[in-house]
Formats: sequence, C-alpha cells, structure tokens
Amino acid sequence: MKTKSIKKDKVNIITLGCSKNMVDSEVLSGQLLANDITTVHENAKLDHNIVIINTCGFIDKAKEESINTILDNVELKKKGRLDKVYVTGCLSERYKKNLETEIPEVDAFFGTMELPLILKKFEADYKGELIGERLLSTPQHYAYIKISEGCNRTCAFCAIPLMRGKHVSRSIESIVAEATQLVQRGVKEVMLIAQELTYYGLDIYKKRELPKLLHALADIKGLEWIRLHYAYPSKFPLEIIDVMKERENICNYLDMPLQHASNNMLNAMKRQISREEMEDLIGNIRAKLPGICLRTTLIAGFPGETRDDVEELKTFLQKMRFDRVGIFTYSHEEDTSAHNLVDNISAEEKEERAQEIMEVQQGISLEKNEEKVGKIFKVIIDKKEAGRYLGRTEFDSVEVDNEVIIQSDTALKPGQFVNVKITKAYDYDVEGEVV
Repeated sequence: MKTKSIKKDKVNIITLGCSKNMVDSEVLSGQLLANDITTVHENAKLDHNIVIINTCGFIDKAKEESINTILDNVELKKKGRLDKVYVTGCLSERYKKNLETEIPEVDAFFGTMELPLILKKFEADYKGELIGERLLSTPQHYAYIKISEGCNRTCAFCAIPLMRGKHVSRSIESIVAEATQLVQRGVKEVMLIAQELTYYGLDIYKKRELPKLLHALADIKGLEWIRLHYAYPSKFPLEIIDVMKERENICNYLDMPLQHASNNMLNAMKRQISREEMEDLIGNIRAKLPGICLRTTLIAGFPGETRDDVEELKTFLQKMRFDRVGIFTYSHEEDTSAHNLVDNISAEEKEERAQEIMEVQQGISLEKNEEKVGKIFKVIIDKKEAGRYLGRTEFDSVEVDNEVIIQSDTALKPGQFVNVKITKAYDYDVEGEVV
C-alpha cells in the first residue's frame, strides 16, 4: 500500500508599514507557533508555502508598496511556488471589498482586528494566555510594546482611525507582564508605541495614566531603557517629563509629531494647538528636563500650504532646534476631512518643499552632533556591519535616528552597553571609540 507524504506547512509573514504592524505580526507568529505551525518573518530562503502579508494603508507610497507585494506573491502562487496567500493589516481593513474584486487570487483578506479569523484558516485556536509571547522580528535586545490601539483624534489628514478604530488602552498589568517576559528573554530596551501615547488610560481608568505605567515599567529589573514614541502635543501631560527625570531607565527622549508650525496649517489640519502653544510646551519640557532629545515629524504640501507657511516652518525649526526631524509629503486620503480640500500642490513641489525643510534640519543636526565630539555616551550595540559596530545613545531610536559608528578591536555583542567617546560628527551620525 502506497503512503502519501504530506509536507508540513511553513508560514512566512511579511510586514509592511510601522512598528505597530510589526507588533501585530509578532503576536500572530506567536499564536501560530503555539499551535505547532512553523512560522518565520521575511523569509529570504523562499522555502515556505504560505504567505501572510501584513499591509500598510497610511499614505500613497505605503499603499503602492503593499499592492506590489501582494501582486509579487500572487505571481509566485500562479507559478506553483506558494499554496496560499493571505492579506491582513490596514490596507486590507480599509479596502477589503475592492481588493477582493481586483486581486481574486488572494485566498483571504482580513482586517486589523481579525487575528482569530486568520488562525481559523490554519485550524488553530487563539490562545489568550499567550499575551506577550511573540516571535520577535527585531534583534533580541530590543522590542516594541503597543500600549493601546486606535485613536480618538480627528486630524484632517489622517486615516488611522478609519483603519484602527477608536482608542483602546491595555491594562497596566498586561503591559508590565509583557515587558517582564521580554526582559526574561533578553530584551534590554522597550519602545512604547501607540497612535497617541498621552491619551493612555483615559478610557479604562478615566484619567491619563501614562506616568503610572512608566513608574511600573521602570521597576522591572533588567529593563535598561524605556523609550516613548508618538505623543500628541495638545494638552500634553507634563507629569510624563517628571517621571523621565525621576527614573533613570526612562530615556530622555520624546517623539512628538507636530506636523507643522504655521497656525494657518495647524488649523486646517485640525491639530487643536497653535504655534505659540507648541513653543510654550517645548520651552516647559526643556525647562523641566534640560538635555532631553525631542524628535518631531512634519508634513509638507498640505492643501492650501503657501510659501509663507513653508518659510514659517523653516523659521520654527531654526528657533526650536529639534534633535531629530522626519518629514512626509501630504497624501490625499479618501474619507478624511482633508479629502474635501483641493490637493493642488504637485507631487514634485511637495518633494521640493520637504527637501528644503530638511536642509534646514540637516544643518541643525550637524551642529548638534558636533557638540557631542569629545563627550562620552552610554551606547547600546545593535549590530556589526562592514567591520565596524553600529550602536545608539539614549537619544536615538531604532532606524529613524542617528547611529554611533564604533571601531573596536575588542569583540562587542548586540545588546551590550559600552561607554563611547565621540570623535567625529556627520550630518546624521557620529563616530566614536570605546573607553
């Protein structure tokens, strides 16, 4: 009697977009592994037979990348190199019906909150007791922790609430349990992420409880660095800065997207704050915690933006001297309130404005880096590349910020902390030697 050999499924998860998507993919992989399903991230070997693509639907470029990734994997399926292609994430949440019509070769589309439905495709059960257990797609020494989902803000340009829903905080206990578990697995640094950090707790505790959460996390033994991403400036609770100052393992780093500086644009974007209020807030933060690293994100080319608005933004940057700045060009998104405005600035002009603004920041960044020369900083080693080590100070987050380039004859390990004396400064990176 002949027996048929059945090859075991191997699932490859491809993650596009932000760190919040990355966490979702990690949680999904943890659930699949717990159900005895072999799972990998971004598998370069192509020895898998099932793909799950976690898509981004935030702006045009991200949507295009997601569509192209889906089509590439559909093509592999047509050639017999894949058995199944599943799609989840923000693009799938937002355009599910259109995608089902346009790309019928995909086996199933899922929204952002449909993890149990994905698991059903594998005859797997969602295991609630696994909260915090996930297959990290980051190096072992750092991880992202999502403290809430969704957003209650109504910024004119943003489609996130359409894809992620209203703000929902996780409990302090569940976040601390997850962080503790990650530390036990070798994580030294956690980056707290949410659509809006400062709103944390309002829904479940009826008041802003980020300071309380930070104290609880700072008590975890072995957790060396806690980093804050995506704080909304309007009604910013300054108690957060007090906790930073008080607790040694909370990085003196704050990522606060401001989006613009012209009141004309801030009003049009529905940001609920004026330039004057932003300047006061930044002044108060720096007065409470001198030396804090402030990162912000800006948008160029929002409908109605004038040359005066661009000049005002450049003047604002020169005055505020942020440590880190990122910039997006405006993307005209359906179902946002800004979609009712005329998107009358060409893509080329948007790019030119973004470049012009970043040139201002480039000079500021170089000056700030030159100020570091001769000083010693605690640095976490991320990796070795081209015969040199790359690390970060507490003022640098992963991928988006500066790197410290280190030449060392002594072997250094990822996740190791070393003291580094800065010897050379570049526009966006610094170089140094271990002391």
